[in-house]
Amino acid sequence: MITSSQFLSVFLECLLVSSFTIGVILLLKNIFKKHLTAQAHYNLWFLLLLALPLPLIPIQLMPFSDSFSFWNSKSSVQSQTAPSAESPLRQNNWMEDIAVSVERYDLTLLNNALFYIWISGVAVLAVFTLIARLKISKIKKHTNSLRNNGLLSLFEHCKHKLKISRSIIVGESSLVKTPMTFGFFKTYVVLPRHFDKWLSEKDIEFIFLHELNHYKNKDVAVNYLIVIFQILYWFNPLVWLAFRRMRLDREIACDAAVLNSLDEQSYMEYGNSIIHFAHKASRAVTVDLADHLNGSKKQIKTRIEKISCFKSESKLLRWKSAVINILAGIFIAGQAPFISVMAHEDGSYKFKDDNIIYEDLGDYFAGYDGSFVLYDKEADHYLIHNKKQSTLRVSPNSTYKIYSALLGLESGTITDENSLAKWNGLKYPIDSWNADQNLTSAIKNSVTWYFQTLDKQAQPGTIQTFLDRIRYGNRDLSGGIDEYWLESSLKISPVEQVQLLRKFYANEFGFKEKNIQTVKDSIKLEGKEGALLSGKTGTGTVNGKNINGWFIGYVESEQDTYFFATNIQNEDNSNGSKAAEITLSILKKKGIY
Repeated sequence: MITSSQFLSVFLECLLVSSFTIGVILLLKNIFKKHLTAQAHYNLWFLLLLALPLPLIPIQLMPFSDSFSFWNSKSSVQSQTAPSAESPLRQNNWMEDIAVSVERYDLTLLNNALFYIWISGVAVLAVFTLIARLKISKIKKHTNSLRNNGLLSLFEHCKHKLKISRSIIVGESSLVKTPMTFGFFKTYVVLPRHFDKWLSEKDIEFIFLHELNHYKNKDVAVNYLIVIFQILYWFNPLVWLAFRRMRLDREIACDAAVLNSLDEQSYMEYGNSIIHFAHKASRAVTVDLADHLNGSKKQIKTRIEKISCFKSESKLLRWKSAVINILAGIFIAGQAPFISVMAHEDGSYKFKDDNIIYEDLGDYFAGYDGSFVLYDKEADHYLIHNKKQSTLRVSPNSTYKIYSALLGLESGTITDENSLAKWNGLKYPIDSWNADQNLTSAIKNSVTWYFQTLDKQAQPGTIQTFLDRIRYGNRDLSGGIDEYWLESSLKISPVEQVQLLRKFYANEFGFKEKNIQTVKDSIKLEGKEGALLSGKTGTGTVNGKNINGWFIGYVESEQDTYFFATNIQNEDNSNGSKAAEITLSILKKKGIY
């Protein structure tokens, strides 16, 4: 379900997708105007009906992943021999998580205002649609079945001509001024009262053929789809324009279908019958949910022009129309992967495993939305608290530094013996950051600028290739080289964190063993009772508020190895230290550490 906090991105996607699709369809119709049948012109609009739901489909249901990167940055940092190695284990203050706030525009007010404006528009149009539906229901109640046997025989003859066998109610009503077809489950063809007094039998036959073609093409059902999308996309005037044009093309297609069933001498009679009827009646109010014979004067004029120059459609024209429609469909469908550029914040990871135990550990997470994922290597099974949150992708923040360090080593930007980066002289609010750093000190003090420097030293595309190789979360670098992992575009779920740690630990990616061990040494935290704890905390701080806390890692003992990931979220009290505190409490309760 789309919430108000996510609405801005969804709104922009809807606006972009609908406008782009409409533009493409209109362009195709103009370019291939003479190479499409009337029905093919109408069929092109079904691509719009297929495209409009795309932005509303949850991103996790789409069969592709986000892999967009558009940055290109160059920088250099002096690397010198690293100082002597520190103790392999951290001091007891490792839980004092270090993070700096990233500044983001607070779009909450805009999100909420836009959402309530949109929902208000939806409500207003829904009321108008309900009124139209009630008017159609009223027409049904006041419709009298035809009693004229001659006209009933003519109607059955037209049905037989179009190979329609299903029962259709044909009648007349004083509440309509134009012939119309409506009814989702039970179809009605309704004409004005005493229509046979001022229409010739030939006119009536043309009307029957026209309305029955609407039925045959399932246009009543299409009407409901159009109304639904008009309600949802009421804010885009191009959508209204497109559906008006679609309805006109549908009438032209029905006209063409009727003309194809007539001899050439009858073309003028058919056109005259429409002109005659349009002169007698005006468009009904309930047209949104019904198919009707006439329309605005401009539409009638366009239809008459098409009828006057109508030529029987050749087989070649039909083949060309089919090919163009297929190619257009492929082109429009190709936009689906690009919708994920503005990835929804509730993107989730599809996780399936037979060896999972779900356990409620909510007492440890009081005041937080959170999840805990534990993998027991020897038993080969997962223990998970909060199934939904465990697959929810959020920003990794400083937990990503494990893999940033590995990339730096693998790319040769730094080495185990040579990992020093000079302080850039900028004054940071954290004193330990205001000095030269090597890999060990940078991990220990969670020095963000050090890892940003490693990223800037990497060749364009190197980071993307690395993330693709290890399949890191959504692998989205679109947030920019400095911040993609800091409450930005790169996102990963707790389950993925554990899976990735397992592969990192066993070096399933085929990296240099020396580099893997260097990173392992840098994240060692403490040991007790024959067990060694390794890991990394992470805190997401936006506009001074701690909204996202991580602790990931593993516990090694002689008997077993356990991999874990804890994530907590709330409005202003989530940090890596609290996530670590919760994790240690659970591990202690389980007798693991």
